Amino acid sequence: MTFSLHYSALNSQGGTGNILSMLLPFVLLFVVMYFLMIRPQKKKEKQLKEQLSAMRVGDSVMTIGGIVGRIASMSEDEITIYTSVANTMITFRKSAIASVTKQSLEAEADESTDDNK
Repeated sequence: MTFSLHYSALNSQGGTGNILSMLLPFVLLFVVMYFLMIRPQKKKEKQLKEQLSAMRVGDSVMTIGGIVGRIASMSEDEITIYTSVANTMITFRKSAIASVTKQSLEAEADESTDDNK
């Protein structure tokens, strides 16, 4: 009888394997979440930062509210864009810009077609 109690006590103390097997799914879940969610978001933020630093007057932008326009003027932290045919001027902070479309390539293409005429 004492042998069986001693044997059961030894089996219950081997908890290090149990701890590792309990933590492994959480570690794997964190690694998967990092590669599927956190890393792509950081990559996207870095790309947007590069786009914001390379903005020039005349580039087409879209704000986080969905307003699309071309940059009319820029200051350190604000951008004025004009929208629509009536050239409505709206001023935004740079942090409100969601995406930037370079217009320099389109302008060069227009100039080259004008030169060919």
